[in-house]
Parts: sequence; structure tokens; C-alpha cells
Amino acid sequence: MSETTTPAAGAAAAAGRFPVSFEFFPPKTPEGAEKLRAVRQQLYARQPEFCSVTYGAGGSTQEGTFGTVREILAEGFSAASHFSCIGATRESVRGQLAQLKAMGVQRLVALRGDLPSGYGAGGEFHYASDLVAFIRAETGRDFHIEVAAYPETHPQARSPEADLQAYAAKVRAGADSAITQYFFNADAYFRFVDDTRRLGLDVPVVPGIMPIMGSTQLMRFSDACGAEIPRWIRLRLQAFGDDVASIRAFGLDVVSELCAQLRARGAPALHFYTMNQSGPTLELCRRLGL
Repeated sequence: MSETTTPAAGAAAAAGRFPVSFEFFPPKTPEGAEKLRAVRQQLYARQPEFCSVTYGAGGSTQEGTFGTVREILAEGFSAASHFSCIGATRESVRGQLAQLKAMGVQRLVALRGDLPSGYGAGGEFHYASDLVAFIRAETGRDFHIEVAAYPETHPQARSPEADLQAYAAKVRAGADSAITQYFFNADAYFRFVDDTRRLGLDVPVVPGIMPIMGSTQLMRFSDACGAEIPRWIRLRLQAFGDDVASIRAFGLDVVSELCAQLRARGAPALHFYTMNQSGPTLELCRRLGL
């Protein structure tokens, strides 16, 4: 099985480059913002297809997200703003889309998102597919729309089949491509892609890659988002205890092998969750010859 590529990814491949993209989160302090600028400059050497910026629950980081997106654009690179809709109104989304378009943004990562703690359900959008359909109706083809995919099933899904149908609804509403939740089992990714193809969905599904930088944080993230850590990896990480150097060395071996498998078997690109750090992602790219 081989993946379908985007025009930008095809151009990168024609130029001899395997397409990569990087995700950042908006910094909360001036010091964090300065550090992220330095991180971006280091990662730009890999000529990413785009850089995405996350969006807090209920739009809680909108100002920081849009500000970081604006900086990336000013630095000469394509920026994709995460855009969540839970708790939003059509009017508020319409205004945010106009703001992003005026900034020069051409790519969005459309998500349902989460409400901030303490808020009840609300808003005029219930699913990410509602948001995708609204963006298409309001803006036509002004934006390339990315959506989320879950090779190991969304933790809130009723069943794997229900999750697959939710993904299908997003694609049929107008999504151009998808980025997956991170995973450590290549077979899960390829099974998911095969399942989507059987439904007639042919948009590119880009694997999301999480560098392993620490044991406790990875366990916490994975438990929250439903990403499976294979038992052998979990046991090795636990055995290292607080030996950060050994954890990172082991993590680089595991994740670089995963990326190599994904490339060899036809994944169209790789999307790195950088956690606002350059070192692990740069080393993975170096090992992969990217």
C-alpha cells in the first residue's frame, strides 16, 4: 500500500526532499517566546512544508496562537493555525477566519477541541466535521484544511468503527489531509489507512511523530490521549528510572526506526510534535537523512 501525496509534498519529493512539518505550542512567557524563536530557526534548516501552532481549550490561547503564527509567516514559512470549535458560535468563527485570512494564513488544523475546565457544553458546533463544513461554506478553497486522525481510536469514541466514521465525516465535509495522533506501532497506522481507503477516502494521512524526551511526561500524555505505548517500550522506560540520557538515547532509536518503517512503507510525510524543543527532532531528521 502506498499513500497519496499533497501537491506540496510532491514538489518536495521532486526536489529530493521527504516532506516534514513541525508543531509548536504558543509560549506563555517572554522568555518562552524568545526560546521558541531560536528553536524555529534551528528547525527551519529542514525546510518544513509548514509549521503548526496549537490552540488551547476553548480558544484559551488564541492570542498566543495567532501571534506565533504571525511570527512564522514573517520568518518566511507556511504556518497552520490549529482552530477548535467547541463552545464557539458561527459569528465568532467567521470573525476568526477573516482574521487568519488577513494575516496570510492558508492552512488550518480543524479540531473539535475541548472546553476549559469548569465550563459546560455549549456553542453552535458539536463535531469537527461541522467546523470543516462551515469553513468550506464560508471560505471556499481559501484554506487547506487538516483534520485529526486516530490510528489507535480516539479515547472518547464509542468504538473503533464509530471513530472511523467520525473521521470519514470530516473528510467528506471537505478536509484536504489528516495528521494522526502519535503512535509507536506502525501497523496501527497502516491498518487505519487501509480502513479509510476501503471507505473511499483518499486524502493523505500524515503520521504524527512524538520524540521520546522523558518517561513520566510521555506516560501522562499517552494515558490522556489514548496513544498506546507498547509493553516492551514501557518496561524499558521504567527500567531506566531517572536516567534521562539513557531514556533519550533509547527514544531516538525507537522513534527513528518507526519513522524509517513509515517512510519505507509509503507514508507521505512526517509531522513532528516538537514540544518546543529542537534537539530531538533535529537528531531524528539527521538519522533519517532528511
